[in-house]
Amino acid sequence: MTGRSRPDVLGPDYRARTLELAPDDEGEVVATLVRYAPPSPEVLRPSRALLYLHGWSDYFFQTELAEFWHRQGAAFYALDLRKYGRSLLPHQTPGYVEDLRTYDEEIEAAVAQIRRDLGTRSRLMLMGHSTGGLVSVLWADRHPDEVDGLVLNSPWLELQGSAVLRHVSTPAIHQLARFQPKAALPNIDPGYYARTLRKADGGEWEYDERWRPVPAFPVRAGWLRAIIEGHAQVARGLTIEAPVLMAASTRSTISPRWSEAMRASDSVLDVELLARRAVQLGTTVTISRIAGGIHDLTLSPPLVRARFYGEVSRWLAAYGWG
Repeated sequence: MTGRSRPDVLGPDYRARTLELAPDDEGEVVATLVRYAPPSPEVLRPSRALLYLHGWSDYFFQTELAEFWHRQGAAFYALDLRKYGRSLLPHQTPGYVEDLRTYDEEIEAAVAQIRRDLGTRSRLMLMGHSTGGLVSVLWADRHPDEVDGLVLNSPWLELQGSAVLRHVSTPAIHQLARFQPKAALPNIDPGYYARTLRKADGGEWEYDERWRPVPAFPVRAGWLRAIIEGHAQVARGLTIEAPVLMAASTRSTISPRWSEAMRASDSVLDVELLARRAVQLGTTVTISRIAGGIHDLTLSPPLVRARFYGEVSRWLAAYGWG
């Protein structure tokens, strides 16, 4: 079921709608579909939509991203997945699922609402950041007729340290996930990535730290097992036929100590691994490397993110909406 559209925390141009989902072992579950809907003199509904999926320990707040897609003539929607952001309920373990296919329910509910808004023949593109990028490609692979293209912003396609680390760590993670699935694992980011973002730390952005805390929500064994299984599927190769754009920074700076280089590189994922895995996603994959980009390219410094949006625009001109 879907609730009524209501004003969103981002302001009068944004509307939020609760998607009621099947309860799980923790009780009630919801997701939240946010639409950018500024006043427009146009009477006709747009025939194109972009659905955005956020990353781990995150939620949708990137208003510039919504405005970019609106200028491309697309209706912009963002989905706060279950147990994240607007969808996080007091009784829930933040971000926790044990199978990435669990997200099929809210993605399909969101797509159904988009079809109701725009018509059944509207075109749909999917955009995912980090963990949302992994969820996006796996969903698109299982639903080949639903999307006309994918835009991936630093998608988490492989465990840091490569497939070798994944193979070594998988048995231990599976064992822990079997007996203590919600056991919290050590947090490997002491808050350096947030330091590159927050206005108070010299960055550019302000956001709700209840929904994007520092450090991030605890990583739990059952969730990490689901991520590792998703990475293994990507490593075996997907068969996405829709065109894919995979964008990531030109370099990573992953270190236990703070470095100012983190303000101009990906301090979360190994971008070389992302590039190598991206070619295994489907038949038409474009890889774009953005110099000076941080992990979320849409939150990079102004000139860098302008370069990223320029690359997306050029890719759209070449591949469009099918």
